[in-house]
Amino acid sequence: MSETQSLSLPPNFNPETHMLARREGDKTYHAPRLAAEFANALLDNGTREDIDLAEKVLDAVLACQETHEADPHLGNFLWEREDEAIEDLNAVQFCLFQLIPLMIAHRNALSADLQNRVLQSIRLGLEEIRRIDVHLRYTNIAVKDITNTCLGGELLGDEAFKNRGYRKFQAWMTFTLQNGCAYEFNSPNYADVAMRVLHKLGELVQHGPTRMGAKTMRARIGLSAALHIHPPTGRWAGPFSRAYRQALFCQTPPEIGVFREYIATGLLPAWLDDALNHRPEAFFLSETADSENGVGITTYHSPSFALGVSTCELRSQANRFIAGQSSVFIAHHKTDTDQTGVIYSRYVLDDHWLGSFRSTPARSNDQILFEEGQCHNVQDGPRAIVLYSPKDLGAMTPRTSAKAVVCWHDRRLIEEIWVNDQKVETLPFDIPEPATIAIAAGPVLVGIRPLGRTDLGRNAPLRLVKHDTHLFLELYNYLGPPKTFWEQGHPGSFYQGKPQCGFYAELAERADYPNVQTFVQTVAAGTLKDEAVPPIAYEAGKTRPWSVEYARDNQALGIQIDLLEWHLQKRWTHKGILGWPQLESPLARQNRTGRIAVENAALTCGNRPAWLFACPQTKRYVAAFHGAEPEPLTLSVPEGELYIEAMGTGTILWDNGNITIEALQCKGEIKITGGRIVSCAAP
Repeated sequence: MSETQSLSLPPNFNPETHMLARREGDKTYHAPRLAAEFANALLDNGTREDIDLAEKVLDAVLACQETHEADPHLGNFLWEREDEAIEDLNAVQFCLFQLIPLMIAHRNALSADLQNRVLQSIRLGLEEIRRIDVHLRYTNIAVKDITNTCLGGELLGDEAFKNRGYRKFQAWMTFTLQNGCAYEFNSPNYADVAMRVLHKLGELVQHGPTRMGAKTMRARIGLSAALHIHPPTGRWAGPFSRAYRQALFCQTPPEIGVFREYIATGLLPAWLDDALNHRPEAFFLSETADSENGVGITTYHSPSFALGVSTCELRSQANRFIAGQSSVFIAHHKTDTDQTGVIYSRYVLDDHWLGSFRSTPARSNDQILFEEGQCHNVQDGPRAIVLYSPKDLGAMTPRTSAKAVVCWHDRRLIEEIWVNDQKVETLPFDIPEPATIAIAAGPVLVGIRPLGRTDLGRNAPLRLVKHDTHLFLELYNYLGPPKTFWEQGHPGSFYQGKPQCGFYAELAERADYPNVQTFVQTVAAGTLKDEAVPPIAYEAGKTRPWSVEYARDNQALGIQIDLLEWHLQKRWTHKGILGWPQLESPLARQNRTGRIAVENAALTCGNRPAWLFACPQTKRYVAAFHGAEPEPLTLSVPEGELYIEAMGTGTILWDNGNITIEALQCKGEIKITGGRIVSCAAP
């Protein structure tokens, strides 16, 4: 765009408020965070007209900040101009994430008075961020806190803010890497946010250790994202800690396009393209978000589908204001069109469904579907066991239904439904027990074996039904008149354990079976053990195990939980008890043992978090080390070896013998065979 041409105003720009407007019903809303982003765009364009308008927009943004000294959230911003009080505490993060880079790049374009007012606004906002001090587990907001505090502190020349930001970044990196992946795991919405925010931090922060750490952590989150993308569909495979409707139901363009754009623009490193283009047709991926509390995720990629399962639901984002749609069991599959099929599970109370809640007042209804159940799950390849129970049935709120649901999002994609040896021609269909259910959708077969359920009423149904455009497999714990459940009050004198509900699931390539009947018979032929200790009165320290195992063809998959406390006790396969790998896949691994091997490459380093990616097809290998202090490191690849006497946090790229080192410290003796250093950069 020519420097003499002003930026075109968006159609929703309101000249009366100098903000971007949004209609919802009969009301109009203006978000200060979006106005601040628009002011950034105006100043980037930089004509005199743009600057004059940007000053008016910034005036409007500052008017949305709480400045009353008696307010507990002094310095925060209204989520919408029309709000009467501060409610969404994240608003200050979103606004400052626009205002601080704006002032770094364009402060001299503004009038002296406005410069002073924006800087004061940033200072007030940083004080509020310090008071809130969001927990490290809230990944996307924690990295915004870090970025705002580091960059804002440097902008203001404030040592206290700067040092708080630097310390919190190190704490977040340590917290995340002691487990593996980000606590707010595998979210198409928020992993994207985290990558973009860390990119901004790495671009602008002056502090060398934070700059290098941000770049290395961005690559690690990008690696997890790349391994979850399913190239045949182009979709980001689950399970998701948080995902809104558009991502969950594939109502946006395939995520692989955005990911490749990030690589092309340098937001993500170019070697990540190898993780999309050079991978096995079928592979299994495991990561851990919280080993102490048993939060892990697994994903299986097959040519026609991807199946993902988390060991439990995300528990840190349970309140109604910030929770998105979690997905503990989800599959994406190919169809005969560009559309992607989606299958997922959910526990539902009182038939709450999409559109039942709003995320916050005066915010657009994103049709959020909350997980109303608790779960513990296990997966091995295309097989999974999912155990469900309602979260708060013991509350004194009358309930009319409680059920687990497996949903085929678009039933038009379904070609055949079988229950045992019967082909289902009409719905609804009541399922006899025990049963094996098989559903064919395009190139994919899905088999389900429901587990034993606790009936909290009379004749709780097990059935297949149509709901809008969906097909539901409903596994009820209760269906009846409104009632409360004294026996579910925990702890309580009547409590004897959580109700049982769940299923065994198996996905397969349709081409592997001559017909759906054969698949039904194969899944039914496996041995399913489903055993629970009988109900007992609750006392602290008592346990009531529920154990489920499915075995076939010398392969076994099992899980055991305690029904009294709803705690996971163990998970296993035919290979033994499952642990909590930081990252395990055929393409990349992470651990802190001091040695990692992938393909024919190996990384030897200190006993600190480290990861290794290997692509023999392109002869590219990437090693990352996250040590607090420099330590000896050796990268061995089929073509040669690199030894560094002392290296700190950073990465090594071995690309066909060309070696690029980006590390906090790289000193002492360096030995190389079979390659040469083309770049060695330190902050």
